[in-house]
Amino acid sequence: MYSIKMYGIKAEDKPYAIKWAKEHDVQISMTAKVIDENTIDDAKGFDGVNTLQVTKIPTDAYARFKAMGINQIAQRSAGFDMYDLAEATRQGIIISNVPSYSPASIAEYALTSALNLVRQIPTIQNRVQAHNFTWEKPIRGQVVGEMTVAVLGTGHIGAHVARLFHGLGCKVLAYDRHPRTDLAFLTYTDSIEAAVKDADIVTLHIPLREENIHLFDAKMFNQFKKGAYLVNTARGGLVDTKALLAALDSGQLAGAALDVYENEGPYVQKNMPDQAISDELFQKILNHDRIIYSPHVAFYTDEAVANLIYGGLNATLDVITKGDTPNRVNAL
Repeated sequence: MYSIKMYGIKAEDKPYAIKWAKEHDVQISMTAKVIDENTIDDAKGFDGVNTLQVTKIPTDAYARFKAMGINQIAQRSAGFDMYDLAEATRQGIIISNVPSYSPASIAEYALTSALNLVRQIPTIQNRVQAHNFTWEKPIRGQVVGEMTVAVLGTGHIGAHVARLFHGLGCKVLAYDRHPRTDLAFLTYTDSIEAAVKDADIVTLHIPLREENIHLFDAKMFNQFKKGAYLVNTARGGLVDTKALLAALDSGQLAGAALDVYENEGPYVQKNMPDQAISDELFQKILNHDRIIYSPHVAFYTDEAVANLIYGGLNATLDVITKGDTPNRVNAL
């Protein structure tokens, strides 16, 4: 019987993991801890490793896993920027992800975020809590269906986002290095800059790579249509947070919905009611009246939780039994 060490497990994940283990006759050991310097050795004696990380994997983890006879790490998310793919390849470790676990979950959240921004929902709720029930310009919204939306990245998630906005009547622009031919209603542009200059809403669905860290910086925000809204349900590192705050404060952007933050690792999935936020930049996000922030929960639905568990475990077992997985993200 094969055995798998599962890191980053929450109580709600366990029924899915147990169900999968029974169906595949595999022994699993689950821990809430993620992979760090203190937990790497917990995988000794196991055939495979499976985790959900938002923090980076220690550089020496790859060699240490290899020494244990483990030749893969399965990430239970689409994003894999927390891995050093070059080092994993050097050590002969296959890194896999779950590329599509519920595109609808994230797409619907992106649309919801945009609607909340454009209809001034946070401001309305704050005024209601203060017993201010008047109609005044600060809570006056716009019709989203009359807007132009730029969808940046038209993979599984971005394509679904584009369909949702199109269904509301929006003109939908798009940029992708590999334009699709099955979305006839999209108008592809030759560059990101060309897409954002006419867009009232810009929604990000681009993977984070070394070459696009802080792609959305001061120079890029200056290319945006004045008064536009930014929605980021992709990766925090795509956005230069300082530049975003400056664009909001200057009025270049009217608002932003951020489900991700570039330095979210110390905070996401932690309950910290009595602890101060030491990250001043993050505190500015939380305090900003033109930002809706949520802790990386766009994916978080019943469907997605189940599919992430199953997808990650399937990839782990593929490598154990077949030596490879279709979901590998690094070249060996």
